[in-house]
Amino acid sequence: MTASAYRFPSRKELTRLSALASPLLHFNLAEELAQLRSRALWQRGARRSSKTLVKYPDLHIVLVLMKGNSRMGTHHVDARISIHAIEGRIRVRLAEEVLEVSSGELVTLDYARPHDVEAIEESAFLISISWPGGTKEERHAWKQNIS
Repeated sequence: MTASAYRFPSRKELTRLSALASPLLHFNLAEELAQLRSRALWQRGARRSSKTLVKYPDLHIVLVLMKGNSRMGTHHVDARISIHAIEGRIRVRLAEEVLEVSSGELVTLDYARPHDVEAIEESAFLISISWPGGTKEERHAWKQNIS
């Protein structure tokens, strides 16, 4: 028998995942940020907290809250992304340049661009991740859920 890192989601998790892909979603970002700030881990000093707001096969949107002087290390996503600063100031580091992004500003990155994100001060931002047609696994799961 081989071990698998995959764990089947619970019924509660499946319900939440379905809600993340509803045909219409509406969010109050101030309330969502208040919920992130009220989480026990954040209260105990975690440097970052996040919540997936949208999870369609071809689009994910994640709300991220970071404490000042914290960093998401260099990574890339096999998709196009946008980073929309909502509160505070962040630095987005690319191989060829460093961008300082303030509240109300938006940065987009083409497919698979390595980058890291640093919070200059406590900051909140939305990350939108867009796959053309979604990943193979997501498209399959989506079709199963709507059948």
